[in-house]
Amino acid sequence: MSSHSPQLSRQARALLPTHVAIIMDGNGRWAKERSLPRVEGHRHGAESVRAVVRSAGEIDIKYLTLY
Repeated sequence: MSSHSPQLSRQARALLPTHVAIIMDGNGRWAKERSLPRVEGHRHGAESVRAVVRSAGEIDIKYLTLY
C-alpha cells in the first residue's frame, strides 16, 4: 500500500472485491455532448484509465480488467 493510499479499515478492506472489471465506453459520446472532437473524448478516457489503475493499486485490488 502506498503512502498516498486511502486509509481503509480491515472490515472495509475485507469487503473489497479481488477482481474489478470496467467497460470503458462513452468517450465519443462524452465529447459530442460537449461539442468537442471525438479524439478529445479519448484523451479524457485515457486520463480516466490512469486514475482507475492508480486507485485500484492504492486499495490493493489484485485484478483489474478494462475493456
